[in-house]
Amino acid sequence: MKSLFEMKDNQTLSKSTLWLMAIGAGLVVANNYYNQPLLGMIAKEFDVSEAVASKVAMFTQIGYAVGLLFIIPLGDMFKRKRIILIDFFFIVISLLLFALSPSVTIMIIASFFIGLTSVVPQIFVPIAAQLSEPKAKGRNVGIVMSGLLIGILASRVFSGILGEYLGWRAVFFIAAGMMVILALFIVWLLPEMRPTFEGTYTRLMISIVRYVKVLPSLRLASLRGALGFASFSVFWTTLTFRLEQAPFFRGSDVAGSLGLAGIAGALAASYAGFIAGRVSKNILILIACILMLLAWLIFGLGGDTYMGLIIGIIILDLGLQAMHVTNQTIVFSTYPEASNRLNTVYMVSYFIGGSLGTFIGGLVWKDYGWNGVVCIGALFIVLCLIIHLLLSGRSKYGVPR
Repeated sequence: MKSLFEMKDNQTLSKSTLWLMAIGAGLVVANNYYNQPLLGMIAKEFDVSEAVASKVAMFTQIGYAVGLLFIIPLGDMFKRKRIILIDFFFIVISLLLFALSPSVTIMIIASFFIGLTSVVPQIFVPIAAQLSEPKAKGRNVGIVMSGLLIGILASRVFSGILGEYLGWRAVFFIAAGMMVILALFIVWLLPEMRPTFEGTYTRLMISIVRYVKVLPSLRLASLRGALGFASFSVFWTTLTFRLEQAPFFRGSDVAGSLGLAGIAGALAASYAGFIAGRVSKNILILIACILMLLAWLIFGLGGDTYMGLIIGIIILDLGLQAMHVTNQTIVFSTYPEASNRLNTVYMVSYFIGGSLGTFIGGLVWKDYGWNGVVCIGALFIVLCLIIHLLLSGRSKYGVPR
C-alpha cells in the first residue's frame, strides 16, 4: 500500500489553502442553519404550527446526513476538487428553490437538498488532516472546525437580522450568490489531491461498514457526537420560539444575534485541537460533557433573561466544540487513507443526532414549553456522559495507536 505522503504527492498545507477551507467551511455549512431563526416568520407566512415549521430545520439535517453518507466517501475515490465544484452547482439550485418556495411542502423538499449538497466542509476537514504534519494535525483540523462552527453561529445572526428587514427569501437569494463567489475561489486556490481508493462505489460503501465493525473507538466517538449535537440542536431549534414569548417578545433578529455569543465557543475549537495531543482525550470529553450540563442548568435557572441565555450559549458551544474536535482527532488517528469514509461514519451519526434533537425539541416545546426543552437537552448530555464513562476506559475503545 502506498504511504500517505506518496498518495498526496508530497503536498503540504499552505496557509492560503487552510484559510480558504476554514472560511469556505463556514460559508457552506451556514446554508443548513439560515432557516432556524426564521422558523417563526415562516410559520406565520404559511399559517402552519411551530412544530410543522420545525420540520424545515429537521429535513435540512436529514439531508445533510444523507449527503455525508453517500457523497463524502467519494472523496476517497475521485478527485476532491472536481466533486466539490459539481456539488456547488447543486447547492446553488437548492438555495434558489428554497427562496422561491410557494408552500411549506416545497420548502421542506428544498431544505432536504440544501442539507444533502452542503456537505463540502466534511471534505475540507479530511484534506486539512491529510495535508498536515502530524504535530499540526489537531491544530489545523481545529482551525477548519472553528471556521465551520463560526459559520453555523454567524449564519443565525446573518439570517435573523436580514430576515427581519428584507424577508426570509432574501436570505437564500444572497446565500446562493455567495456560493457562486466561493466556487470561483476554490477553482483558484484549492489544490488537487489524488484518490486513495481503487475499486467500485459498492466496494467503497462496503468498506465503510468494515471500518465501523473493526474500530470501537469510531463507534464510541460517533455516539458521543450524536448525543452532543442532539442536545445542541434542541436549544437552537426552540430558541426562536422562546424569544417570541414573555418576557422577551422579540423576533428573528434577536434570535440570530444571540448566535454571536456562541462564536467564543467556536473559536475555542482550534485550541481544543491544539491541546488534544497533549491532554488525555477522555478527560477533554469529560470536561466537555460537564460544560454542556452546566449550560443547561443555566438555561433552566436563567432562561428568562438575556444574560442567562448568553452565558449558557457560550458554555454550550464551548462544550460541544471541545467534544467535536476531540472526537474527530480520534477518528482521524486510525487510517489516513480512509479519512473521508471515517469522517462519513462520524458525521452521519452526528447529524442524525442533530435531526433527532430538532424533532424532539419541536415536540417537547409544543407540549411542555421551555422547562421541557431544558430537561430533554440535559438528558441527551447525561446519556452521553454515562456512555463515555462506561466505555472510554476499556482498552478497545481507546484512541488507536
